[in-house]
Amino acid sequence: MPNRINYQLEMEKVFRQLEAEGIRPKLLLHACCAPCSSATLERLADHFDLTILYYNPNIYPPAEYHRREAELERFVEQAGYRFPVVELPYEPQEFYDAVKGLEQEPEKGERCTACYRLRLEQAARYAAENGFDWFCTTLSISPMKDPVRINALGNELGARYGVRFLPSEFRKKDGYKRSLQLSAEYGLYRQDYCGCVFSKQERGV
Repeated sequence: MPNRINYQLEMEKVFRQLEAEGIRPKLLLHACCAPCSSATLERLADHFDLTILYYNPNIYPPAEYHRREAELERFVEQAGYRFPVVELPYEPQEFYDAVKGLEQEPEKGERCTACYRLRLEQAARYAAENGFDWFCTTLSISPMKDPVRINALGNELGARYGVRFLPSEFRKKDGYKRSLQLSAEYGLYRQDYCGCVFSKQERGV
């Protein structure tokens, strides 16, 4: 996509502004799993007072959902972070309602857009209700996710709920590579499909 926004550079502008102002605002980080959170937390920890939100009703089956949440908790503790992890109730029907009619869409298609929106909206709502200054998501660290859609939705929902969305493309500057390194260092479980039943079927796992 020609001339699209460089979200990594936009995030770095925010970092410089915060440093110039000498402030450390509260940021709610939506997290999908431990591997994606690893390099993301490393990049954000010096700039924000973080809270990690685990809200992923798309993940199937329930055992996979709970395994990813437990692994996230383990990583945060073993890496020495003191940021709280908030887990919202696991209600898979919220995902199925959000993607109704899109079941046959391929991975990276409109079903994924609906899933991004579902999770980002819950993050924006939670951030607004709990006094956060900013919110963002780990999703943009994955080569399988579309940072343009993620950032567009984040900005839209941030404006709706009155919370600033941090522009980000965490896979840039070797972010994804760093997540692989940290996963190896901490022995993190790395799933072989995105999370939902449809991606699981598409990958044949």
